[in-house]
Amino acid sequence: MLSLRPHVEPRLVPTADSVVVKELYLSLQGESSHQGLLCAFVRLTGCHLRCSYCDSEFAFRGGERLKNADVLERVLAMKTPMVEVTGGEPLLQPGVYPLMQSMLDAGLTVLLETSGAIDVRLVPPAVHKIVDLKTPSSRESDRNDLRNFSSMNQNDELKFVIGSREDYDWSVGLIREHRLEARPFGLLFSTVFSALSPTQLAEWIIADRLPVRFQLQQHKYLWKPDARGV
Repeated sequence: MLSLRPHVEPRLVPTADSVVVKELYLSLQGESSHQGLLCAFVRLTGCHLRCSYCDSEFAFRGGERLKNADVLERVLAMKTPMVEVTGGEPLLQPGVYPLMQSMLDAGLTVLLETSGAIDVRLVPPAVHKIVDLKTPSSRESDRNDLRNFSSMNQNDELKFVIGSREDYDWSVGLIREHRLEARPFGLLFSTVFSALSPTQLAEWIIADRLPVRFQLQQHKYLWKPDARGV
């Protein structure tokens, strides 16, 4: 495996009781099996990947350092039982682990959106991990850590973002090679927005009878694709 090369600015590296937050807002969950549910979002700063189809480059730098207790207070003030921690790549910040645990302790359903290039073993087991495995068109597929398959449980989902037939065939090959349909976690297929027709992807899934959940990035259809805070 290649070593991680974080691009987080040194002045933004948090302590264990704080995180650097790019934005914090209330919306509807746009992806995963939780799609459509009211959800608070905590987007953390920093990412070590540079995916070709990234839609959150604005989260690479900047943000505000907040104590974990303050983040939790703001989330609870939104009065929704679900929260997603996302990025960037949230697992680059040490403070995210105690933050997620504090959210669980407060009775929240906690989702984590993370890449497939970070070891998820330290994530609290009750967190719903949505692991975004990088396909070839991302140009970061060589950074995937396939050991994560053994660290994911029935709460979790493995997401494949498909931008081409090559991505699709690669994803199907990986599922079959590692017998992912027999694992306890769910499998998600979605398109790179504007790069591949959702209808085309749906037809491929039907033709191959794949044991996956087809999904759209709901928020990009409800609002402008580049809208923030939604």
